[in-house]
Amino acid sequence: MPKKALIVDDSALVRKQLTELIQADGFEVDTAKNGQDAVEKATANNYDAITMDINMPVMDGLSATEIIMQENPTPILMISSLTTGDASATFDALDLGAVDYVGKPGTFNVGLNQTSDDILEKLHTIVKIPKRRLKAHSHKRINSMEASAGNNSTVQKEEAKSFILIGASTGGPSLIEDICKALPANFPHAICIVQHMPEKFTASFASRLNSLSQVEVIESKNGDIPMTGTVYIAKGGSHLHFTKKVSGKIVLKNGVSRVERFFVPSVDEMFDSALTVFESSQLLTILLTGIGDDGANGMVAIKQAGGYTIAENEESATVYGMPKEATLRGGTSEQMPFKRILQRIVSHK
Repeated sequence: MPKKALIVDDSALVRKQLTELIQADGFEVDTAKNGQDAVEKATANNYDAITMDINMPVMDGLSATEIIMQENPTPILMISSLTTGDASATFDALDLGAVDYVGKPGTFNVGLNQTSDDILEKLHTIVKIPKRRLKAHSHKRINSMEASAGNNSTVQKEEAKSFILIGASTGGPSLIEDICKALPANFPHAICIVQHMPEKFTASFASRLNSLSQVEVIESKNGDIPMTGTVYIAKGGSHLHFTKKVSGKIVLKNGVSRVERFFVPSVDEMFDSALTVFESSQLLTILLTGIGDDGANGMVAIKQAGGYTIAENEESATVYGMPKEATLRGGTSEQMPFKRILQRIVSHK
């Protein structure tokens, strides 16, 4: 039986293009021209997936997402322009329960660029997410949108001697937000995170997290010296590397890969680079929810070098892809639900 998708966009051209693309891939397709139309159809029908535009008349995509995730939780894929404003709105949508997003070029022509492949790949991924997981996710996010205490800039920082490395993809942004919000201002480690994300989104993501957290959260920059109480978000469009200077100081570098990587930034790239400058005892390595296998080989290498590695388990992960591959390849010291992972991070000595 074919999967059913609802396409939500105020542009008739975009609805037509997406309909042709998704129908050709075997989906049954229905359309909605604004958020109100989407809410009426999504609450009256059981779609397997929804693609949601953000800026629409009558009711915008954020309001529609919130109502749908409360009334009839359905996997929602946000279609977002690669702008600072839309990046912020996309993160709001993820908070409200949307599970993933794709960037929409300024001249949206899904038949002539990589966006079409991204949409189809992500649709096939999100239709597999159990409804029970969507309900838990949306309920948690809606109830946790209160303001945070904000940054504590008076805390004394020092060069980090130990590091927590985290990789994530689909379903990851809300978990990373939970991690950052849970950390105390005097957290004694540096955290480096690769979240698969477009180049223009990572700065907005880091800024958003920084406003919600007691620790400092910044996008990685060339020459950054990793400090305690600081979270570094890998810059989109480049790989997060670690290098050791002649003085012995470790610095961050936004670089390119010597091998072809499907994701940029790549979790494997960060893990592999870490092994060239750190002792395995300095590292706690974590792989969260995500499509594909990025990070799996790097986890294997770190575990073989004596490092401790944790993968999110199947019951917890929105998409049990990356952590599953790491476990199957022997790269996982332990599997656990995200709640326990969060506790482990906060209590890490």
